[in-house]
Amino acid sequence: MVGGRALLPLLLLSALLVQIRASDPLFYEPFDESFEGRWVLSGKDDYKGVWKHEKSDGHEDYGLLVSEKAKKYAIIKELDEPVTLKDGTVVLQFEVRLQSGLECGGAYLKYIRPQDAAWDAKEFDNETPYTIMFGPDKCGSTNKVHFILKHKNPKTGKYVEHHLKFPPSVPYDKLSHVYTAILKPDNEVRILVDGEEKKKANFLSADDFEPSLIPSKTIPDPDDKKPEDWDERAKIPDPDAVKPDDWDEDAPMEIEDEEATKPEGWLDDEPEEIDDPEANKPEDWDDEEDGEWEAPKIDNPKCEEAPGCGEWKRPMKQNPAYKGKWHAPLIDNPNYKGIWKPQEIPNPEYFELDKPDSDPIAAIGIEIWTMQDGILFDNILIADDEKVATSILEKTWKPKYEVEKEKEKAEEAAAAAGDGLSEFQKKIFDVLYKLADIPFLEPYKTKIIDVIEKGEKQPNITIGILVSIVVVFVTVLFRILFGGKKPAAPVKPVAEVKKPKSTESEAAGSSGDKEDEKEEEEKDGAAAPRRRSRRET
Repeated sequence: MVGGRALLPLLLLSALLVQIRASDPLFYEPFDESFEGRWVLSGKDDYKGVWKHEKSDGHEDYGLLVSEKAKKYAIIKELDEPVTLKDGTVVLQFEVRLQSGLECGGAYLKYIRPQDAAWDAKEFDNETPYTIMFGPDKCGSTNKVHFILKHKNPKTGKYVEHHLKFPPSVPYDKLSHVYTAILKPDNEVRILVDGEEKKKANFLSADDFEPSLIPSKTIPDPDDKKPEDWDERAKIPDPDAVKPDDWDEDAPMEIEDEEATKPEGWLDDEPEEIDDPEANKPEDWDDEEDGEWEAPKIDNPKCEEAPGCGEWKRPMKQNPAYKGKWHAPLIDNPNYKGIWKPQEIPNPEYFELDKPDSDPIAAIGIEIWTMQDGILFDNILIADDEKVATSILEKTWKPKYEVEKEKEKAEEAAAAAGDGLSEFQKKIFDVLYKLADIPFLEPYKTKIIDVIEKGEKQPNITIGILVSIVVVFVTVLFRILFGGKKPAAPVKPVAEVKKPKSTESEAAGSSGDKEDEKEEEEKDGAAAPRRRSRRET
């Protein structure tokens, strides 16, 4: 009895030690201390990117920082003991913060398989064999959280990359995020982002991995060839069909409307455009050098009230006799054999599998090429218990994320409050843009738009912008109502600037007012006199 009592504390202590051991991670790197001396930098010339031990922006927590843009980076940490993936649960987890965003680059980890005895960690590069690659990658149309398993085919001895189909996308912000992959002994793999499950898959399912871990039993025979007389056409033109006698392939699609009549009041003898009677030949015009001067054209005012001017022509209408080119109708092909496929033969690389025969993880490496800096890695974990990963996530990532999220909300609220383009001000600018489109303000439209755009960039001057445009509006309206004269067209005849004699190819001239030369001159080139060289006359 006494011996039993003495044994009880030993059993309790043993159970406690087992519990403590079970709750320990297999590997954990919080980067509380510098990585130097513990992680090994690649010695390859391609990897010029500088790693730094830096605090996460706004926190006292340290991480491993990608410090330079448009560089290649490679760093590796060898584990004390390899982690097997064949038995039990394995949890891979790490934290990444894209402090400068991620337009093009990776932020994933490579879980390296055991290397040859002579291998040196300084040789780590993109060719170093890995077992799993996991983490965010984004560039162009690519936006996904990679999960790639490299598995050895026992028949061929070759390693094949098996990519998770339809992986989750990368969060598009600059906050800290945790990526977790849980590998279960029943072949299940779950991908979590910030502790929330985003993808569940089965290693042996062809629906979940591309290519499938288990190859197909048969493959198309590479030596099989399609017979020359094999007809894949399901339909063919009817060889007995004949084009109808009344089918006119030359009939036009449109013809003149013979029933149309010239509108009453049509001015046959009036041209649509006339010389501008108010235009004068510039004093500095040289007929010998510039050619014969021609007045600019304007719309004929007589045509404004008439149905039309110039030679009247009947409008076109659809030709009821038009049928286009004749084609024989299609019929079922009596010789149709279907789409040819090579015959199937047994796949020499086929094998059966109850569960992945994955290589152990002997090291953790980060090997990336990124266009952005500010990528911060932290809290890299390998565990055999999901609770351990969840506990570390709750203690390390969650408090930081909540602070970052609150800061983001505050910044968005401050930006909204400080943004002069409040709903009220947006309505004001919408009205001002419509005001600029009023026809009688056309000569001033460019200046008005410039002022409005300046106001949108400097919301604090909205009231001043509004007052300025209202003053312009009232002034122009007053001139029209009481001045008796319509505002002048913005583009003036070229006559006020002397053209250098030596530049025959120079543009037509200048009105002396740069504002009057902008868009209106491009839209209505006929508003300015046209100079012609001798070759044109």
